[in-house]
Amino acid sequence: MKTRATPLNPHNRFQPIVTDRQHGDGPYDDGWYRDPADDICPDSLATEVTDERVRSIISHNQSPDVPFDQSINPYRGCEHACIYCFARPTHAYWDMSPGLDFETRLIAKPNAADQLRRELDKPGYWVSPIALGVNTDAYQPIEKNREITRDILKVLAEYQHPVTIITKGALILRDLDLLSELAGKGLCSVRISLTTLDNTLKGRMEPRTAAPAMRLKIIRELSAAGVPTGIILGPVIPFINDHEIEAILTAGADAGAQRASWIMLRLPLELDELFRDWLQRHFPERAERVMGRIRDLRGGKSYDATFGRRMTGTGPYADLIRQRFSKRARQVGLGLHEPEPLRTDLFRRPGGEQIHLF
Repeated sequence: MKTRATPLNPHNRFQPIVTDRQHGDGPYDDGWYRDPADDICPDSLATEVTDERVRSIISHNQSPDVPFDQSINPYRGCEHACIYCFARPTHAYWDMSPGLDFETRLIAKPNAADQLRRELDKPGYWVSPIALGVNTDAYQPIEKNREITRDILKVLAEYQHPVTIITKGALILRDLDLLSELAGKGLCSVRISLTTLDNTLKGRMEPRTAAPAMRLKIIRELSAAGVPTGIILGPVIPFINDHEIEAILTAGADAGAQRASWIMLRLPLELDELFRDWLQRHFPERAERVMGRIRDLRGGKSYDATFGRRMTGTGPYADLIRQRFSKRARQVGLGLHEPEPLRTDLFRRPGGEQIHLF
């Protein structure tokens, strides 16, 4: 099984020097092992993790396209290796490539929980739900040993602070004790990213994520434990997984999901090159058709960052996806709007200090 989504390491846009890794007409032999069945991608490449002692942990967001204004990312880069991940270009800020580096050269934040305490203890802190792991998955494989996400949840539970989580990692079930405790007080909700029910497609576009059947199991177990759980079909990729919309919604509802939302594929910066290469390797016969439809959605370009339409695109195809999604969601009883806000009035600092919001 191939465990990396891309063999490419496109040039870091912040670096003035480009290294030529081509020799003649073929790739330069850098000594990596290459599976005989795959002369492009190494079958196995070790993950390198660097620790970062952070001086702040809560990021603030002002985008009108997302339903949160605070978030925490325990890790930079993501071993899940989803080829479509919108966060890939952020790796360039750390002098690494959004390509293979993003999947294999990770940065962990071991002091995240301690820093979170310091920020929650500040007198001027204003309570609002924290979205956990929205840029890169908080439950990617290295979390099994590092437990940074679990330590963060322990702090949030101690302070009775609201939290939302988006993941496609089975490790979330390890923390069912904390999540059910928070949810019982109206302090937690979870969204599971469910992009396909096809194991083969999952292996191609999300190599190190939980299998579709496991994600449905996650939904069942979270729901059974009283944790409000929904699904995100993100991204919808024209002619790749769009035919699965109705089946995904039905399966999610049958597993106990309460809500559903969707996001159209978006290809900012280096992600455009990475996704095009992936299409040519896995779906060469439909690559141009896929990219043509993406350009139709984005006013003739591969990407449009305009608020209000970057998540969905525009035009007849976007309208059709919206109609199909809404119709089936209603049929299977899935809500399409954000749930009631999580509670903020329970927040208290250790020692009994409680903040009353007016």
